[in-house]
Amino acid sequence: MTAPQALPPGPATITLDFAYDGGGPGKGGKATLSVNGKPVADARVEKTQPNIFSADETADVGLDNQTPVAEGIGVGAATRFTGKINKITLEVR
Repeated sequence: MTAPQALPPGPATITLDFAYDGGGPGKGGKATLSVNGKPVADARVEKTQPNIFSADETADVGLDNQTPVAEGIGVGAATRFTGKINKITLEVR
């Protein structure tokens, strides 16, 4: 999922909200991407990870060191974000 426009220069708050369908593990839901409080894109996620990840999988921020989150994006240094990430907040409701 991508927004139709590039981020404006300067600080931005980027939020991904995932509304889970429920009904057990591995079900899908709707993902909504927002920038500075305004929704800019949404997409349907058909299924989610139904089990725990292995000990060698990582929760990467700014790059993907192990299993790519999407086909064709590469792994490791090829996926590195070159901007600055000041803060990550994960909220589970």
